[in-house]
Amino acid sequence: MAGHGSKLARKQEDAIAALLSQRSIEDAARVCGVGARTLIRWLKLPEFRSEYLKARREVVQQAVARMQQATGAAGTIALKLMTDPNVPAAVRLRAAEFVFDRAIKGIEIDDIEARVSELERAAHTSEGSRR
Repeated sequence: MAGHGSKLARKQEDAIAALLSQRSIEDAARVCGVGARTLIRWLKLPEFRSEYLKARREVVQQAVARMQQATGAAGTIALKLMTDPNVPAAVRLRAAEFVFDRAIKGIEIDDIEARVSELERAAHTSEGSRR
Protein backbone atom coordinates (compact mmCIF):
# COMPACT_ATOMS: atom_id res chain seq x y z
CA MET A 1 0.00 0.00 0.00
CA ALA A 2 1.19 3.59 0.04
CA GLY A 3 4.65 3.88 1.50
CA HIS A 4 5.40 0.19 0.93
CA GLY A 5 7.11 0.67 -2.44
CA SER A 6 3.86 -0.16 -4.18
CA LYS A 7 3.46 0.58 -7.87
CA LEU A 8 -0.32 0.43 -7.66
CA ALA A 9 -2.57 3.34 -8.52
CA ARG A 10 -4.14 5.20 -5.61
CA LYS A 11 -7.56 3.74 -6.48
CA GLN A 12 -6.12 0.23 -6.28
CA GLU A 13 -4.52 1.00 -2.92
CA ASP A 14 -7.92 2.22 -1.72
CA ALA A 15 -9.45 -0.99 -3.06
CA ILE A 16 -7.02 -3.11 -1.02
CA ALA A 17 -7.87 -1.15 2.12
CA ALA A 18 -11.57 -1.64 1.37
CA LEU A 19 -11.12 -5.38 0.75
CA LEU A 20 -9.48 -5.66 4.16
CA SER A 21 -12.24 -3.81 5.98
CA GLN A 22 -15.46 -4.73 4.18
CA ARG A 23 -17.54 -7.91 4.31
CA SER A 24 -17.75 -8.53 0.57
CA ILE A 25 -16.21 -7.58 -2.74
CA GLU A 26 -19.37 -5.65 -3.57
CA ASP A 27 -19.12 -3.62 -0.36
CA ALA A 28 -15.41 -3.01 -0.92
CA ALA A 29 -16.06 -1.86 -4.49
CA ARG A 30 -18.75 0.57 -3.33
CA VAL A 31 -16.51 2.01 -0.59
CA CYS A 32 -13.57 2.62 -2.92
CA GLY A 33 -15.73 3.89 -5.77
CA VAL A 34 -15.21 1.22 -8.43
CA GLY A 35 -17.44 -1.44 -9.88
CA ALA A 36 -17.44 -4.93 -8.42
CA ARG A 37 -16.39 -6.34 -11.80
CA THR A 38 -13.43 -3.98 -11.87
CA LEU A 39 -12.38 -5.10 -8.42
CA ILE A 40 -12.73 -8.76 -9.39
CA ARG A 41 -10.63 -8.08 -12.49
CA TRP A 42 -7.96 -6.33 -10.37
CA LEU A 43 -7.84 -9.34 -8.06
CA LYS A 44 -6.74 -11.41 -11.06
CA LEU A 45 -3.80 -9.09 -11.79
CA PRO A 46 -0.59 -10.58 -10.33
CA GLU A 47 0.76 -7.27 -8.96
CA PHE A 48 -2.55 -6.27 -7.36
CA ARG A 49 -3.13 -9.75 -5.94
CA SER A 50 0.40 -9.83 -4.54
CA GLU A 51 -0.06 -6.47 -2.79
CA TYR A 52 -3.47 -7.52 -1.49
CA LEU A 53 -2.12 -10.79 -0.07
CA LYS A 54 0.83 -8.95 1.49
CA ALA A 55 -1.54 -6.48 3.16
CA ARG A 56 -3.76 -9.33 4.35
CA ARG A 57 -0.77 -11.10 5.90
CA GLU A 58 0.21 -7.88 7.70
CA VAL A 59 -3.30 -7.56 9.16
CA VAL A 60 -3.24 -11.16 10.38
CA GLN A 61 0.25 -10.74 11.85
CA GLN A 62 -0.93 -7.70 13.78
CA ALA A 63 -3.93 -9.63 15.11
CA VAL A 64 -1.69 -12.53 16.16
CA ALA A 65 0.63 -10.11 17.96
CA ARG A 66 -2.36 -8.72 19.89
CA MET A 67 -3.39 -12.27 20.86
CA GLN A 68 0.16 -13.05 21.99
CA GLN A 69 0.14 -9.96 24.18
CA ALA A 70 -2.97 -11.28 25.90
CA THR A 71 -1.56 -14.72 26.75
CA GLY A 72 -0.64 -13.69 30.28
CA ALA A 73 -4.22 -12.72 31.05
CA ALA A 74 -5.52 -15.88 29.37
CA GLY A 75 -3.21 -18.04 31.47
CA THR A 76 -4.31 -16.28 34.64
CA ILE A 77 -7.97 -16.86 33.81
CA ALA A 78 -7.40 -20.55 33.01
CA LEU A 79 -5.59 -21.06 36.33
CA LYS A 80 -8.29 -19.19 38.27
CA LEU A 81 -11.03 -21.28 36.68
CA MET A 82 -9.11 -24.46 37.37
CA THR A 83 -8.60 -23.72 41.07
CA ASP A 84 -11.86 -21.96 41.99
CA PRO A 85 -14.06 -24.43 43.93
CA ASN A 86 -17.15 -22.35 43.07
CA VAL A 87 -16.69 -22.98 39.35
CA PRO A 88 -18.57 -26.04 37.99
CA ALA A 89 -16.47 -29.20 37.90
CA ALA A 90 -16.77 -29.53 34.12
CA VAL A 91 -15.31 -26.05 33.65
CA ARG A 92 -12.47 -26.76 36.12
CA LEU A 93 -11.71 -30.02 34.30
CA ARG A 94 -11.64 -28.28 30.94
CA ALA A 95 -9.36 -25.57 32.34
CA ALA A 96 -7.03 -28.26 33.73
CA GLU A 97 -6.98 -30.02 30.34
CA PHE A 98 -6.16 -26.70 28.72
CA VAL A 99 -3.26 -26.05 31.12
CA PHE A 100 -1.85 -29.55 30.56
CA ASP A 101 -2.25 -29.25 26.80
CA ARG A 102 -0.37 -25.95 26.67
CA ALA A 103 2.36 -27.20 28.99
CA ILE A 104 2.90 -30.30 26.85
CA LYS A 105 2.94 -28.24 23.64
CA GLY A 106 5.54 -25.97 25.19
CA ILE A 107 7.79 -28.95 25.93
CA GLU A 108 7.25 -30.33 22.41
CA ILE A 109 8.21 -26.98 20.88
CA ASP A 110 11.33 -26.79 23.05
CA ASP A 111 12.29 -30.33 21.96
CA ILE A 112 11.75 -29.52 18.29
CA GLU A 113 13.80 -26.32 18.56
CA ALA A 114 16.65 -28.26 20.21
CA ARG A 115 16.55 -30.91 17.48
CA VAL A 116 16.51 -28.32 14.70
CA SER A 117 19.43 -26.48 16.29
CA GLU A 118 21.40 -29.72 16.52
CA LEU A 119 20.64 -30.53 12.87
CA GLU A 120 21.71 -27.04 11.82
CA ARG A 121 24.97 -27.39 13.78
CA ALA A 122 25.61 -30.80 12.20
CA ALA A 123 24.90 -29.43 8.71
CA HIS A 124 27.18 -26.46 9.31
CA THR A 125 29.97 -28.74 10.60
CA SER A 126 29.50 -31.05 7.61
CA GLU A 127 29.72 -28.11 5.18
CA GLY A 128 32.90 -26.87 6.87
CA SER A 129 34.59 -30.27 6.59
CA ARG A 130 33.81 -30.52 2.84
CA ARG A 131 35.58 -27.27 2.00
